[in-house]
Parts: sequence; structure tokens; C-alpha cells
Amino acid sequence: MAEVRWPDTAPDLNREPQADAALVAITDPAWRVLAGGEPVRWGRIDRLAVGEERLGCVAVGFPRAEVRDGVRDTKEIRGHIETLTGLKSDGLITAYVDGVAVPSKPDVQSRWAGASGAALFARGRLIGVVTVDRQRDYDANQLTAVSAVSLAARPGFTVEVKAAGAELIPEDVTAGGAEHSRTAYDINVPRGVNNLPELPSSIFVGRAEVMAELERALAGDSQTITQTLHGLGGVGKTTLALHYAHHHVGAYRLIWWIRSDTPELIEAGFAALTLRLLGGGVAAGLTTAQAAEWAVGWLQTHPGWLLVFDNAEEPGDVHAWTGQLRTSGRHLITSRYKRGWVCDPISLSVLDEDASLSLLSRLGGTDDEDEARVLADDLGHLPLALEQTGAFIAQTGITIAQYRDMLRRYPERTTDAAPGGSDPARTVARIWRITLDALQGRDPRAVDILRIAAWYAPTGIPRALFAALAEDPIDLAQLFGLLADYNMITLDRAGITVHRLVQMVARTPSGSGGDPHRDADRITAAHDRAAELMRGELPGEPTRNVSGWPTWRALLPHVEALLDAGKPEEDTAEVDLILTLAGQFLEGQGQLRQATGYFGRSLTAAIRLFGEDDPSTLVSRGNLAGVYEAAGDLERAIPLYERTLQGRVRVLGEDHPDTLASRHHLAGAYVSAGDLERAIPLLVRTLEDRVRVLGEDHPDAMASRNNLAGAYASAGDLERAIPLLVRTLEDRVRVLGEDHPSTLVSRNNLAGAYVSVRDVRRAIPLYEQTLAGCLRVLGEDHPMTTDVRRNLTAARAQEP
Repeated sequence: MAEVRWPDTAPDLNREPQADAALVAITDPAWRVLAGGEPVRWGRIDRLAVGEERLGCVAVGFPRAEVRDGVRDTKEIRGHIETLTGLKSDGLITAYVDGVAVPSKPDVQSRWAGASGAALFARGRLIGVVTVDRQRDYDANQLTAVSAVSLAARPGFTVEVKAAGAELIPEDVTAGGAEHSRTAYDINVPRGVNNLPELPSSIFVGRAEVMAELERALAGDSQTITQTLHGLGGVGKTTLALHYAHHHVGAYRLIWWIRSDTPELIEAGFAALTLRLLGGGVAAGLTTAQAAEWAVGWLQTHPGWLLVFDNAEEPGDVHAWTGQLRTSGRHLITSRYKRGWVCDPISLSVLDEDASLSLLSRLGGTDDEDEARVLADDLGHLPLALEQTGAFIAQTGITIAQYRDMLRRYPERTTDAAPGGSDPARTVARIWRITLDALQGRDPRAVDILRIAAWYAPTGIPRALFAALAEDPIDLAQLFGLLADYNMITLDRAGITVHRLVQMVARTPSGSGGDPHRDADRITAAHDRAAELMRGELPGEPTRNVSGWPTWRALLPHVEALLDAGKPEEDTAEVDLILTLAGQFLEGQGQLRQATGYFGRSLTAAIRLFGEDDPSTLVSRGNLAGVYEAAGDLERAIPLYERTLQGRVRVLGEDHPDTLASRHHLAGAYVSAGDLERAIPLLVRTLEDRVRVLGEDHPDAMASRNNLAGAYASAGDLERAIPLLVRTLEDRVRVLGEDHPSTLVSRNNLAGAYVSVRDVRRAIPLYEQTLAGCLRVLGEDHPMTTDVRRNLTAARAQEP
């Protein structure tokens, strides 16, 4: 549903062709603006400012396009404007078409008649609206558009744009190198761009039929096709997807590989696409969520791509993204799970006997077919196990009979039987001892790396985590190469990958105690070392250290894996510290549920490790109280704050900075609960003590002054509140700087106080300055950014 806002009456287009446009407002209540999008930037073309004879442009929007599967198959028209001849004095623009893309047929030059109404962009700016498609008349391949400048000059147009909450201020379209394009429409890539991992092996057998089935499925004549490969772990789903992607890399505009074990990894995969397209300079200022949203916008406007979601654990995690990309590309998903997908999954089984024999023969170089057939049966025809076995036989020079004898001597079980009577974990476990014996003989440190890597997420493990285990980078590279030779890890630019089944075996003590590589003490030591190495890489001050956030996002999946794999009752002091830091990062990013779990587990560990009154335990209890308060659960937060304060007074004394911090936090919780009678005296005392102990300019003293002012404001005593807020803001600007998060809080609070006394003239500039700082420092999706934007909107609504 929509309604025309401009013009009021139809213009005479024969006399005024530059008036051929309309301003339409969407009134459908179900329609939503895409989160994270930027307002449109209007542009005007001045041939002197452009400085080029040809200006690239793109038209997208509402063409009369083919309809497939009941959905419009939107075209994307790319072309150029001759700046000497294409800019008409009557406000019209002539654009020459260079190419038209249709999502369902990226290699076909489609008919493009019916482009009237499409938006015309150049260098990230909306420069006009297409009105005439001349190919209907002759083969000139031209479009005519009404310029944005011409529309801005029409009576009533700019007024209606402003009434809709936007501003029509045309900007000069400058030379190509003047600035980066800011919209998804202006970023184009050559065909074949990809981030595909290297193939694990050039030998690929037994998959011709399923590969043909996959190719048929993805070659259908539809806008978007989603296809899932499912099967048990180690059966070769990822390998099949990789071979398809590498073989068809030239058929797609872009192929992007996304690790999909968790929702966070999927989001990070989309964000990485933005980094590739925009470059580090522009993309570095975006949060992960913002970068992912930008990637979705780019994919929606650039058809002809393939996304591979590898090892998706839950259908809903993937559908949250594919649902936004229903009209422009292909999705290939690999998963262990069969149910819940929007398509009929292709089932991937183990190899047949002939394929298994071929794989063993080509990898291991054996001619003993009878022995090989029996060995393939022993391994359950699982591709992962066959590849590892063939590599071991080739590198050690042993016979298949000797290998089978070793398997009989070390038949360790690691999991229960998998569906269908097969047991992939058991199969991998049976070659585990053999492979590790060979590695141990070459370099015992390689086995240590594998045991440690077993505690992290299986993909994208940063190589830097293991730097302390080697003499230098060359030595570390050789250790990784040794592990890769035995197919125990996969190497790529993102780091190392260890198969999930291998990780499971490495983390599980040998049932019989006969495998020295899986001795319980060694496994415990590997876990502790993994925690120590992880702690060494985590940036400090995770709430305020904005520069450390990219590292946190890269390491968080591995932190989560380390914590999930460990038993809470065995948490060490190192793990307790990781729980604390991870909880602080997650709380700062607004992920309160996960932060609460980590802080609660940290408190339990601290009590067990250090006792009730140890300073570390008091820190953990205070952290848990803080996240409860952030979640609005004051019934849990206040008793924890009170208990923490009592413990710190008893252990540290009244004037210890940590004691003063506890008093400060407790008073803040009282304010949140509306208990100002208890809050204000406590805040006054805390401010006096902090000034006396720490000094006027200490950040904690300024925080106390800020909170006391807030309490006065909550009590309606603005005469006391505003001077305190003004002083706190001045002090924080002077001591911490304009863009420090605490300075942003003070400026927001002062603006709020001015609103309370109906002085919006002072409040609005403060809110605007705060919002700009939040976007610059914290990012679009930070909770404080959202609050400040909401406050600014409310203040503007109160303007006379």
C-alpha cells in the first residue's frame, strides 16, 4: 500500500518533461526499513567537479521485469553518462547502458525495456529518476532521467521530502578518487571473486552422481535456489561443496564461504564480505552487525552469487539470513541435520566400495586390493578416515596388513554408535593412536598443538595462539605443515581447521588407559595450556577498549568452545579470568543473557577456588550483580551488591577503591529501584570519600559526581543536578577527552536534565553531539547509541 505525496496534479509532460516523477510514501504497516541502512544522499552532476568525460552510473528499483516463482526478478542496469553531452539544460540526463544483470541468469544479457521509475545512482548519490527507455524506439541503448536537481526545484517537492523526515540537499558528484562509494549500489566486483578455502585433496572420487544432482539443483531457472547437503560428520559434505564451488567459480559473480557453526560465525562471515568489498579503511569503523547488514544490502542489489553456509548447526540460524536474500542468488548449505530446511536436502552417504578402494590406492599407493577392501570395511568407508589412513600409509611406508594389525591392537571407542550402524567417531579414534605415534616420532610439539587445538572452535583457529609453542614463525609453520601432512589439520589464511571428530577424540581420555596420547593428565594439561594461551591473546578492558573489539570478535568463538568443552566444576583460576573478561565484553555488547551465564559460572568457580571473602570472589559477585542490574533484574542485583559491599568493607576496609566502587554501584541500583532515600546519602558519602582518597580528577570521582547528579534529577531537584552535570562533563572532557565513553554518558545526561526543565534549545545540540560520538566510537548497534537517538527524537518533538 502506498500513497502519492507529490505532485498534487498531473503535469503537462509534453511541455515540461523534467516534471515526470512522483513522490510516493509506503503506507503498508508490515513494511520495515532495513536495519543499519543510511539515508539516501542526493547528488548533482557538475562536469567541472566530476573531472571525467564518462561517469559510471547504475539504475535499480522498480523496472517492469520478469516474474519468476511469483516474485519480481529485479534487473540491475549499469551504464555511463557522457558528461559533455549527457547533461541537458532542461534538467534531463541521458545515460548509456553498458550491461543488464538478471539474478536468475547472470550470464545472459536480458531485455531491459520498462526501466521507467528506476533510481539512478552515481558515486553513492541519487542523481535522478529514469523516465524514458529508448530501446523501445530504436537501438540506441539509452535511458533518460529527470535530475534530482530539477526535482528539487519543482514547487512542493522539497517540502514533501522534508515532511517525510529527510533533507534534499544535493551534493556534487566528485572525481572517482575523491572518496569511497558509500552505498551498496556503487560497489561492483569482477566475476569469480571468492574466499574459498583450498581443496583438502585433489583426489575426489565416488561423488559423480551426487555432484550431478547438486549441479542440477543449483542450475534451476529461478531467482533464488537453496540446497542443503546433509550427512554424518566426516562424510565429505564440506569437500563436495568445495569441489562444486571451485569448479563453478567462473559461473558466479561472487562465491562466499561462510562458517556456520554458530549464529555469531554466520554474522562474522557476512561482515568479512563487507571487509573484502569496502576495504579495511571504511569497514573498520563498522560493528560486526553493521558490516553484516551492509553485506546483505550488497547481495540484494548484485545478483548472480553463491553463498555456502558450511556446517550449519541449526536451520533457523541460516534461515535468518537466507530469508532476506530470496530474490538474487544461490545458497548451498552443509549440515549434519536433515530436518527443518526449506528444500529437499541431498543426503550424502559414505563411499561405496569401489570409490573407497580407489581413494586408498591413489593416496596410499597400494596394489593389494583384497587387503584394501577389508581395510575400507574396517574404516566404515568414511572419507575422512580413508584420507588419513592413505596419507599415513604413504608417508610411513608400511603395508595395509601392518596397518590393520595396528588397528586391531588399538580399538579404542570414543562415542556411541551413530545412526545407521556406523560409528564415525570410533573410526577416527582407531587411527588416532597410529597417526599420533608417527607425529610424536617426528616432533612431539605437533601432538601438543593438536591436543591444545582440540579445545577451540574447529575452524579459523588463529595461528598466533600457538606462537609460544614454537621457536619462531618458521618453526611454527613447519609444525603446522607436519600436522597437515598427516591430514590432522587443514591450513588456510584464516588459521587452522581441525575436524570435529578429531577434536572430540583428542579431548577424551583413553577408556582403557592404553593410549599415552590421550592420557587423562595430558588432556588436562592441554586444556590448561589452551586456557593460558587464550588468556594471553584476549585484549584487556573489554568494555571500554574499542580498538580491541575486532580481536574479541575473532577469538570469541574459540573462547565459547573452550568454556563449553570444559567442565564447570573443574574451572581453574585462568578459566575464571577468561569467564570474567568474556562476560564483560558480552555485557558491553548488549548480550546480557550469555554474560549472565559466564558471570554466574565465574562466581561459582571463585568461591570454590578462593573462598567467599577473597577479592577475586568479591569481583565476581559484583560483576554478576552488575549484569543483573543491566538486565533490569534489581531483585537479584541489589542483594548481591549489598553482600559484595559488606565483604569488601570487612576484607579491604572502608576507604579501599574497590569498597568505594561497591558503594557506588549499590547506590546506583537503589536509584534504579526508585529508593532515593537510601541512594542519595550513599552517593554523597561515596563522592566525598573518592575525592579524598583518589582526587577530584580521578575517573571514579567523576563517576560518583555524575551519579549523584542523576539521583538529584530523579528526585526532581534539577537545581542541584544540573550544576553537577555541567561540572562532570567539563572535567571528563578535560581529563578523558571528547570521545571517551564516560564523556558521552555525561553529555547525554546533561541533555536529559535540560529536557526535564523544558530547555530543549540547549538539549538538542548536546544530543546531536553525543549521537555523533556514539556512532564514531561505539557503533550503530550499541545500546547507548540507540538510547541517545531515541532521546534526540523525543527532544526534537518538543521543539516549539
